[in-house]
Amino acid sequence: MPRIAGVDVPKQKQIWIALTYIYGIGKTTARTILEEAGIPYEKRAGALTEQEIARIQNIIFKDYKVEGDLRKEVSMNIKRLIEIGSYRGLRHRRGLPVRGQRTHTNARTRKGPRKTVAGKKKAPSPK
Repeated sequence: MPRIAGVDVPKQKQIWIALTYIYGIGKTTARTILEEAGIPYEKRAGALTEQEIARIQNIIFKDYKVEGDLRKEVSMNIKRLIEIGSYRGLRHRRGLPVRGQRTHTNARTRKGPRKTVAGKKKAPSPK
């Protein structure tokens, strides 16, 4: 498995898909990187030479923030929102959707599994 930016990318996949295994690189960015490095998209990651891997790594480290640095920046941004007490920060703190989605139904990914609340029992009817 070729190791790019500290991540083992799968060798059987095309390189433009394999690059998306790196946090912070999507399909469009992967294609831009390969275009700049002069490597065909269809080439398999296992077929890359050491020089090609080095070219890809140089472009990534020079122009993009990926993996640990990006994760750290994102978490710092979230911490900042929480500390200043913004609405978005409160939503992050409570584990609710941040971008205006409805929560009456749905939002199970953010809220987690349902917590069932016992229903009120009906009083017996008088005879």
